[in-house]
Amino acid sequence: MNGSQTRFLGIDLGTGSLKVAIVDETLAERAAASIPYTLETPQPGWAEIDVERWWDALVRACERLPASEREAVRAIGFSGQMHGVVLTDAAGRALRPAMLWPDTRARALLDAWPDSEASPQPNPVAPGMAGPLLYWLTLHECTTAEAACWALQPKDWLRVRLAGAADEAFVADPSDACATALAAPDGAWDVALIERLGLPAHWFAPLVPSCAPSGTLCPEAARALGLPAGVVLATGAGDTPCAALGSGLREDGDALLTTGTGGQIVVTSIEEPPARRGLHRYRSASGGWYAMAAMQNVGVALEAARGWLSCEWSEAYEAAFAAPPSQTLAFLPYLSGERSPWLDPAARGGWLGAGLGDTRGVLMRAAFEGVAFALRAGLDALRGVPAAAGAGDLGEGATPHAPITVLKLAGGGSVEARWRQLLADVLGAQLDAIDCPNAAARGAALLGGVACGHWRMDELAALAPATTRVAQPRADAALAQRYARFIDLYGRVRTWFAPAS
Repeated sequence: MNGSQTRFLGIDLGTGSLKVAIVDETLAERAAASIPYTLETPQPGWAEIDVERWWDALVRACERLPASEREAVRAIGFSGQMHGVVLTDAAGRALRPAMLWPDTRARALLDAWPDSEASPQPNPVAPGMAGPLLYWLTLHECTTAEAACWALQPKDWLRVRLAGAADEAFVADPSDACATALAAPDGAWDVALIERLGLPAHWFAPLVPSCAPSGTLCPEAARALGLPAGVVLATGAGDTPCAALGSGLREDGDALLTTGTGGQIVVTSIEEPPARRGLHRYRSASGGWYAMAAMQNVGVALEAARGWLSCEWSEAYEAAFAAPPSQTLAFLPYLSGERSPWLDPAARGGWLGAGLGDTRGVLMRAAFEGVAFALRAGLDALRGVPAAAGAGDLGEGATPHAPITVLKLAGGGSVEARWRQLLADVLGAQLDAIDCPNAAARGAALLGGVACGHWRMDELAALAPATTRVAQPRADAALAQRYARFIDLYGRVRTWFAPAS
């Protein structure tokens, strides 16, 4: 097992693409490939996909990996998009398309998960989580529900497929289970809640650690993927905890900022984080915990602003960072509601305070600042600082409960140097870019290496990827004033779009 040709394969089953990466014993990436796919929206607000498209994407992605690298694979780990669900028969065959996290069909059913300031939910519940989706399905697709034997998370369905539906593959891990809205924060299934909702308890697979072996690669799948039959399959974890593991987050208080379509700030914790409304607290892939602020409007808001202003990305950056920031203009990026820290699905946004003299560059600069301010509000919630209290002095603010002064940086939405500097200034934190383009797949491969006995979990800290400091925060009183105005404007605007009682 310690030979020079030992390789580990990580599979990252994402919402819009499937990525694979092969790493060696030093965790150097030897090969990687990605296959995109699109979701199906058979009705407004629905988000589904035929699971065979995942399988086809995996086959095509593996075909792009060198045969010599595939032949040396000794274990496979899985990273998967969280919250969605695949309903299957006893053999793991899907009974309908998978329902995914962007799905909103169950929005009207969220009252089954009571929430209030006095008695907050253990974790925020969204309509695209497995719990609300399955609750909707039992009410609207009774025949399918009656035929179902399993309700699997996306990556668990894929592992079952690779294992040839072997009994030991029908498991779940705490990092995925705790994000279904059907489990306690520690990942244990909430049987009382499941029964209250009228869901069959037998749908939910037994829990095992993310690094546990859960079957082996069956001959049929091995032939399709060009991999050795019989290699160990690790249980795997959700994509966020896999990305944290692959990014080298191990110590208590390590923090990671990921920017893409949305934005996530993850802070690791040895012990269970306190419950805070608007924040998530889930189990990590290594058995610990993490707290997370999840912001919906990062790349999606910047892309919308760029499109409205009719400029290419290169023009958007040049115009925005050449223009002086306006002291009257603000951009609220909440174009699709918001999760952290506001829990406000009705939130809406746009430019406020525009004047006739404002150029395209000034408008685009305000868009970048607005997105950065939304991320700062989530970070302040993780720090234990109310947004309004932290708005007075960027870089210092009110005394935080959990100082977060360094953020590891990942994601394709944060590669431009001037944008990184603005993020550092707004967040009041040093940014260290991670030298790891496929962090979730890397984390999945790590879990495979642990599952087959090549590594122990406590050895992984020494294998963290290198980082490069890319931005140091600078004090800026005018920027702090604009953030304070941003927070004030959001509070005023949210009353315009609040649902009628």
